[in-house]
Amino acid sequence: MNFQEPISGLIERIARAIERLVPREADPPDFESHDAFVWQAETEGFLPIEDVNRLPLPLLKGIDRMRDTLLANTMRFARRLPANNALLWGARGMGKSSLVKAVHGEVGGRLKLVEIHREDIASLPRLLNHLRSEPGHRFILFCDDLSFEAADTSYKSLKAVLEGGIEGRPPNVLFYATSNRRHLMPREMVDNERSTAINPGEAVEEKLSLSDRFGLWIGFHNCSQDEYLDMVRAYARHYRLDIKDSVLKEEALAWALGRGSRSGRVAWQYIQDLAGRLGKPL
Repeated sequence: MNFQEPISGLIERIARAIERLVPREADPPDFESHDAFVWQAETEGFLPIEDVNRLPLPLLKGIDRMRDTLLANTMRFARRLPANNALLWGARGMGKSSLVKAVHGEVGGRLKLVEIHREDIASLPRLLNHLRSEPGHRFILFCDDLSFEAADTSYKSLKAVLEGGIEGRPPNVLFYATSNRRHLMPREMVDNERSTAINPGEAVEEKLSLSDRFGLWIGFHNCSQDEYLDMVRAYARHYRLDIKDSVLKEEALAWALGRGSRSGRVAWQYIQDLAGRLGKPL
C-alpha cells in the first residue's frame, strides 16, 4: 500500500474493488431474439442459447408412446389450452432430456425453453416473477436430472410453485423435469422416514407429495435389442453413414456389450464413433 496516496484515491480504489466483487446486474431478457435460455440465479439473468443441443424428433426411436404423450401436452399448452406439468422418469440414457428439447424444437412458435439447474431450484420463485411479466410468450421451464437428498429442503419451494402456493405457477409457464427416480427422492430416504418418524405415513407422504404435483408422469424403460438396433439404423440413415447393415448390426451389438447396456445414449455414442472412423461429420 502506498502510504503517500491521498485518502480520496484510496477510497476510490476500494470502491472499485467492491464493485468487482458484486455480481453484475443482468441485462433485461430479449425473449424475441432466441428460442432457448439458461436461467442464471446469481444475476437473475437469462443466458440466450444460440444453438440448442438437440436431435430432430423423428430420430428418437423406441419411445413412441412417450413422444406422442409429451408432444400432445406441449402443443395444447402452446395453443393456450390446459396442460400438465410433466415428470419424465426412468432408465438412464433413454432420451428423457432429448425428448423435451426435441418436442420444443418441433412445436416452435412463441414457445420458449428456459433451463434451470438443479442447484438453483431455490431461486424458482424469483425466476417465475420474471416469466410472469412476459404474458406474450409461453415458457417450458426445464430441469434436467432433478432429485433431492435427505438434507435438501429446496423441494418445498418447488411444491409450492407447482401447486398449493398462494400465487402458484403463472399461466404462461409449464414445468418439465427429468429424473432417474419416480418420486425424486432416494428409496433409502423414504425407508428411513418410515422407520424413524412418529407417524411414518405422514412423513412419507410429505416426501412423496412432490411428484404428485406433476400431472403427467411419463416412464422410460430399458430398450430391447431390436429397439436399440432401430435407433442405430435411424441415426445411420439420417447421417448417411455408408456401412453394410450386417456390419452395422455386429458393431452396434459389440459396442452395447462393451458398455454393459442398451439405450439411446449408447446408440448415439456408437454412431459418433462410427462417423469418426468413416471421416463423416455429424
